[in-house]
Amino acid sequence: MARPAGKRSSSKRKSSGDTTREALRHRGFHPFRWAGFWVLRGTTILIVVILALVVLYRFVNPPLTHTIWSEYRRIGKVERDWVPIEDVAPVVARSVVAAEDANYCLHWGFDVVAIRKALEDGGNRGGSTISQQVVKNVFLWQGRSWIRKALEAAITPAVEAIWPKRRIIEVYLNVAEMGEGVFGIDAAARHYFNVSPDKLSAQQAAAIAAVLPDPKDRSASRPTSWLKKRAAGIRDGAATIRADGRAACFED
Repeated sequence: MARPAGKRSSSKRKSSGDTTREALRHRGFHPFRWAGFWVLRGTTILIVVILALVVLYRFVNPPLTHTIWSEYRRIGKVERDWVPIEDVAPVVARSVVAAEDANYCLHWGFDVVAIRKALEDGGNRGGSTISQQVVKNVFLWQGRSWIRKALEAAITPAVEAIWPKRRIIEVYLNVAEMGEGVFGIDAAARHYFNVSPDKLSAQQAAAIAAVLPDPKDRSASRPTSWLKKRAAGIRDGAATIRADGRAACFED
């Protein structure tokens, strides 16, 4: 009778050991599951932080951008002073829109027609709207990486939904690089023409807008013949969008 009892005891111990090992196996370290958890957690935190900043910057002026910081590190100084849009000559905003995003008031952050033309041109011309440029300048970094483009595409609708069009233009006018180490319309007006931004003429505003795609190699105060023609076209475009209502979304 002792032997059968021993066998049953051994069987129970084996069963108990198997159960323990099975539990340990299930509770063990799973690298892919662990990595997935932290990726999901990190992504969630990033989304919450960005959305919080989008809401904050609706009311608070961005204190610094990655581009401004990078230029400061590169050349040792930058020119920049924030100025409310009410203290900027209205023709400045019209000139910038005419130069960079003529359909600014007609889209929700992406100009599909401009993007299609840029793709047809082989990517040699930009298709980014002013809203996309604001997102890139305020929240991201310069460059053509797909990661930045994906983040830009994700953040732009949030900015368009939370910020009024006038606020987007105001931020753009204060963070865009308008000369080497010259950021914002206040610094540009004083750097090129030694006037405050509310005193800029239509010609001066168009000249500044003309340097925006390549601010390091263009000068609004010493324009080439090509840049003069470009500025003249922008001046005409600014008058056009005022006449046809495409400036209505950012003007009082």
